[in-house]
Amino acid sequence: MKLPSFRNKQAQESFPFPEDDTPDHIAIIMDGNGRWAEKRGMARAAGHKEGVATVAKIVRAAADARVKFLTLYTFSTENWKRPKTEVEFILKLPKEFLKSYLPDLISNNVRVEVIGDMGKLPVFTREAVQYAMDRTRDNDGLQLNIALNYGSRQEILSAMKAMLVDMNNKDVSLDELDEQKFSGYLDTAGMSDPDLLIRTGGEKRVSNFLLWQLAYTEFWFTDMLWPDFSEEEFLQALQEYRQRKRRFGGV
Repeated sequence: MKLPSFRNKQAQESFPFPEDDTPDHIAIIMDGNGRWAEKRGMARAAGHKEGVATVAKIVRAAADARVKFLTLYTFSTENWKRPKTEVEFILKLPKEFLKSYLPDLISNNVRVEVIGDMGKLPVFTREAVQYAMDRTRDNDGLQLNIALNYGSRQEILSAMKAMLVDMNNKDVSLDELDEQKFSGYLDTAGMSDPDLLIRTGGEKRVSNFLLWQLAYTEFWFTDMLWPDFSEEEFLQALQEYRQRKRRFGGV
């Protein structure tokens, strides 16, 4: 599959609104691939494959907008319940995406990271994402977080276990614990919390995604299925975000 390249520097400089108005961190629940295919009388796998092209477009748009973190909900801990053939196909897509697109990510200073439990993923998936992480480790532009075998409840439970181990080892005391310290045990340690959550596909729920991190995130929902989601829709979400007043509990 031929994936689109990034726009050039001139396109970035002509972005429709100032960098200061752009969310630092955008999280996306990419919903609707299977339904997109079924509506067209195609196998669900075709929708997942089409969704890969949308990922390429939105990563490009986020980089153009100078977003610092883009977190994509790619495969959840609950997705193992799907038919085996569909699961196997989805878990091959990161390798396909990175094989085609990694050169552009490298040349455009994008850093690839993964959140979730990689230990349970197939070897070919782990090797592909690990290679991409190694090759982009020194990049300091957009950080693309691929959420693979990710579930927020499991993440929080694992963080609590790690924190208790440190407490038992006297590496941290009860008095030291606060929200910032606990956040350091999560998969997103070192990142800002999402400013904006986008969900495609018409559903209006967070589906076990970044439950701790979304405490004050702005939500933006669209009925558009993920394969149809465009750069224009992405810009519309950013434009609406700019118009919201974020008070964080204040007035």
